[in-house]
Amino acid sequence: MAISSFNANQTGAASSAASAAASASSTAAGAARASGGNAFNSMVNSMIGQDTSATAAAASSASSSSGTSTTATADDGGADRFLKLLVAQMNNQDPLNPMDNAQVTSQLAQINTVKGIDQLNGTMQKLLDRFQTGGPADAVPMVGRQVLVPGETLDLPADGVAKAGFELASGASAVTIDVLDGSGKVIESQLRKNVQAGIQTFAWDGTAGGKPMPAGTYGLRITAVNGGKPVDATALTAATVQAALKTSSGTSLQLGGLGSRPLSDVRGVL
Repeated sequence: MAISSFNANQTGAASSAASAAASASSTAAGAARASGGNAFNSMVNSMIGQDTSATAAAASSASSSSGTSTTATADDGGADRFLKLLVAQMNNQDPLNPMDNAQVTSQLAQINTVKGIDQLNGTMQKLLDRFQTGGPADAVPMVGRQVLVPGETLDLPADGVAKAGFELASGASAVTIDVLDGSGKVIESQLRKNVQAGIQTFAWDGTAGGKPMPAGTYGLRITAVNGGKPVDATALTAATVQAALKTSSGTSLQLGGLGSRPLSDVRGVL
């Protein structure tokens, strides 16, 4: 009886010790996970703070540096922060339930894809800006040739033939082209019917009422209507390109008496 009692007591003590050890182990594991989670959260918060500061710095630098360098810095910073978060996540993962390799590979592929798309967007934007604004090299073929730009003057050269044009916002049933003298009086008119929208050109032979007019600069007025309703019309004057220059706002053309005009003003080349 004494021996049986002793063994029973011994067994109970051993069971209590095992339960205490399991509880302590569970508590330690929970503390470790909590500590790891806190460390991970601290790192995330720290990175978020760095991201905010980096964004503010990038916005500040955008006003004093080129958009290319700012975009490149932002892209590199985003990839670096992503990798730091991924490493922190792996360091603090549950040892009994680690991250799947496919999941890690998928995340790496996603950040590379996003970065590649950002770079592609930046390249396409550069090409679009280049196409819209042009450059001095694009204007070289225009040097020595006549171009059409918005203006209400008509230059009659010594050979007696003046060229100009107009631009219609929509189709017109009738377009009246008036040539004006220095006092604003109409000395010659042309009438065109059923004119389509867009840019149209015309030539004046330099005569008014059958009489030749002296060379010089005359006024130009375009009036367009469609079914009795006015149509937005822009007079286009012809000028010879003397030079193409690169300025802070883009490429400009030297057009003699018309002065300097941006390349974007050119509506056509004669």
